[in-house]
Amino acid sequence: MALSPRVPELGALELLLAVARLGSVGRAAAELGVSQPTASARIKGMERQIGVPLLERSTRGSKPTEAGRLVVEWARQVVEAAQALDAGIDALRERRDAKLTVVASLTVAEYLMPGWLLALAEASPGTAVTLRTANSAEVAGHVLAGHADLGFVEGPSTPPGLDGAVVAADKLVVVVAPGHPWARRRAPLTGPELAATPLVLREPGSGTREVLEMALAPYGGAARPRLELASSTALKAAAMTGAGPVCLSELAVVEELATRRLVAVPLAAGLDLRRPLRAVWPAGQRPGGPARELLVLTRRAAQPRRAPSRNRTPSRIGPSTDRAQT
Repeated sequence: MALSPRVPELGALELLLAVARLGSVGRAAAELGVSQPTASARIKGMERQIGVPLLERSTRGSKPTEAGRLVVEWARQVVEAAQALDAGIDALRERRDAKLTVVASLTVAEYLMPGWLLALAEASPGTAVTLRTANSAEVAGHVLAGHADLGFVEGPSTPPGLDGAVVAADKLVVVVAPGHPWARRRAPLTGPELAATPLVLREPGSGTREVLEMALAPYGGAARPRLELASSTALKAAAMTGAGPVCLSELAVVEELATRRLVAVPLAAGLDLRRPLRAVWPAGQRPGGPARELLVLTRRAAQPRRAPSRNRTPSRIGPSTDRAQT
């Protein structure tokens, strides 16, 4: 049932309660942050709306009329109910904002996300995070469908229907087992050679596969894969067992290259296997709450640290702020 047009708005009822409590329109106006003429006009408008005088005005101030005292009592119940509604809405928002669902490509999830989520836990210990993994195409689908608050993808561009921001940089490398002939080659591997070689690759839809195929497109495209595997761990295991050359993220093979379990093959200068790593969200929607906080943390982690100047006098260390440009 629709309310009668004689029911005043909530702000007018709050003003009436303030006048009844303080005994003055001027003091009530000051408390609520409005001018006295504005407050007086609002009271008179409410009296016309209801159809009865609500205040007795004198040089000593203002007090409710007999009808005004009834309206004040009813108004108090309405304002208290509105305050309870406001508190309930805040509680619901806090519960919602304390949860974050992230879906990330495998490279980001395995090698970057743990550090980012640790930083988020330190900054907002009450935030409950759910992390899901998928290839980049599937990440985009989950974010578009509203199944995640924030996504992280690999690839040369932002997927259609999403906005994004570059949060890190990565490079693909070609690795082989130490016994593979390429492990001993000195000449860089050319584009035509790589394009003609059956590789062990990630599945279609992955950012790794997309970047490699774009890099090899000028050379006739990638050869039919020797194997297609769905994780960096499986790719590394295949390479170490001699299944063939593998193309995957440099982030994934730091330890294996350091211990010589795998060998990186030198690539010709014309082969550009660099790629950005992006945070993505639905187009036209700005990340908020924990999603925005995580986005700020990823960008902070990506900023290079500056070496201190030897000639600069040290200054007192104080708090600093970061602002995400989303």
